[in-house]
Amino acid sequence: MRYARWNGGEYDQAAAQRLREAGYPALLAAVLAARGVSAPEETAPFLEREERLTWSPLLMRDMDRAVERIGRALADGERIAVFGDYDVDGITATVLVVDYLRSRGADCLKYIPRRIEDGYGLGREALKSLRDQGVTLVITVDCGVTGVEEARYAREIGMDLVITDHHECKDVLPDAVAVVDPRREDCPYPFKHLAGVGVALKLVLALGQGREEALFARYCTLAAIGTVADVMRMSGENRAIVQRGLRAIASTDFLGLRALLRETGLWGKEVTSTQIGFILAPRINAAGRMGAAELAADLLLTGDEAQAERLARELCELNRERQAVEQEIYAQAVEQIETLPASDRRALVLSSEVWHQGVVGIVASRLSEKYSCPSFMIHLQNGMGKGSCRSYGGFNLFSALESCADLLTDFGGHALAAGFNIREEDIPAFRRRMNRCVSEFLGDRQPVSSLDIDVTVRRPEVMTLEEVRELGRLEPYGAGNNRPVFALMGAKVESLQSVGQNRHLKLRLSKGSCSFDAIFFSASAESYGVSVGSRVDAAFHLQINEFRGVSSVQMQLLDLRPAVSPSTREQECLRLVGRLKEGQPVSVREAERLLPARDQFIALWRAAERLEREGASDDVPRLPALRRLAAALNGAESFLRAAAGMEIFAERGLITLSVQGERLTFHTRPGQRADLERSAYVARLRRILGREGKGGR
Repeated sequence: MRYARWNGGEYDQAAAQRLREAGYPALLAAVLAARGVSAPEETAPFLEREERLTWSPLLMRDMDRAVERIGRALADGERIAVFGDYDVDGITATVLVVDYLRSRGADCLKYIPRRIEDGYGLGREALKSLRDQGVTLVITVDCGVTGVEEARYAREIGMDLVITDHHECKDVLPDAVAVVDPRREDCPYPFKHLAGVGVALKLVLALGQGREEALFARYCTLAAIGTVADVMRMSGENRAIVQRGLRAIASTDFLGLRALLRETGLWGKEVTSTQIGFILAPRINAAGRMGAAELAADLLLTGDEAQAERLARELCELNRERQAVEQEIYAQAVEQIETLPASDRRALVLSSEVWHQGVVGIVASRLSEKYSCPSFMIHLQNGMGKGSCRSYGGFNLFSALESCADLLTDFGGHALAAGFNIREEDIPAFRRRMNRCVSEFLGDRQPVSSLDIDVTVRRPEVMTLEEVRELGRLEPYGAGNNRPVFALMGAKVESLQSVGQNRHLKLRLSKGSCSFDAIFFSASAESYGVSVGSRVDAAFHLQINEFRGVSSVQMQLLDLRPAVSPSTREQECLRLVGRLKEGQPVSVREAERLLPARDQFIALWRAAERLEREGASDDVPRLPALRRLAAALNGAESFLRAAAGMEIFAERGLITLSVQGERLTFHTRPGQRADLERSAYVARLRRILGREGKGGR
């Protein structure tokens, strides 16, 4: 299992029925009901395809000051620099503003820091370099709101600074001509969840008053890519930006984006937010992560078709290099984690001099998911560390970093993802304090990895091409409107094979008369304990696979686990054990089936001890645990006797056993001795069999 717990899956059946009666397809109606929609008139937040921006950009605090200063620079022919960030949000924001200013005839430079050499945000050396090039006005995008000292330096060397950002603000704002950030406490702008590129778009719309529609049409694709890549809340204006951008991407005027679509095989196809997030964004991001953010910006800005094709190929090659480096760092990080004491595993604080600084953030995300806790990855160089961190379970990273500010030389970011700088000597203290922060946040709770299920599919025949296509009405997906997750319980594995150089798993799953192809990325049959004939529960996205002109429904698996719902045979066994416990009549034949042999008792005890050592005995799905115990028993009726044997152990005080719904907890009591023949259950079975006290088993 990839996730320790699956949540949800049930939904308001009456609400779904009302939606179906109003004309909504079955799967779409179920998803909407699962997301709290109880009537047709409540569907707008999920299905509305509004492509209009609601709020005037001039509602943002300091936007008028930004417009006035930039307008003056344009009128006077000043040299302007756009200072961005090296991630997708920052790159697209930089390109957007540079393209617009150059269209106004501006003498405009772009500056994107080198992740490794320069680090995040404004830097004195960069500002001085720009000043030496004759820049008199710097406009930041997706950065700058925490650059108090840098803003002071810019003023000292005679440069004006207009800051546009969307990150969390500290108590003191930079002393700049304008600080435009909807997250400012004193900013009245109603929508607080714009990406950095969204704020940049608003700036351009404010500068181009009277041409807002044409400007939105040109720049919506860039804004959509940056918004999706930065995992912003997919509601309000973000939804409008992404919806408009997805519709316009096929006809974009940006030659570099066209070339990237061709290189990734997306040209001529309908592009979704999922494809932006998993295909386009990682390639643009790879440039920044591998220290070549300028390459991605040059690609998006170029007006030369041949150069666009060349840069698109280079970008895809950089992404392949990034993937290889990521795998190596991940393996090293896992090794390091295995050496940490339990007290240091509530917040993973890891460091190394050999890790590539640009990739540690991705690895931190993977580690947070694997170990169900916040992760902090630090690249060390010359006694200093540059860290990237990712949250887990609602833990607010920005607030936590604020509480550790005395140990940090700098920090910034969001609640769920942030960056920081730290002296190497302060890392042990930082590790202790961050683990304490997470412990205080969690209290007695034990974090576990979990997957939220929208809909458990009871009738698999409803998963048709038409129904899956209709799910596309929920696009664009993103935070607050995630791609729907479905579950199918008790499916049978009809076939499986490794594909993609044995990195992925292709399966055929069936239930009843229905069968479906499934693909499970980064998985193997061995790691998930599945084989042909296994009964499994599957969690998945639904998608349409196009192959040689044929369309079919395909499951994109998110997790696979042994079925937690009983088969008909298992149900019968559990009912029989229940009858034994409750003192109900049991036939001679049933007593024979129920009573474990001596060697089965021994094997069951050893299996229980092993599962407990593996951490697979505490609040785990009941049926998979019983199946694992049964697998250790030789002889007949292994599942039935495993279930009965555990009840006998519990009755004699050899184990503690608790069943809560479909979950099971048991713990052995080492050193405890008990005569199983004196068990009330065993004694009763012996009486039924006519062998009380001796013989047989």
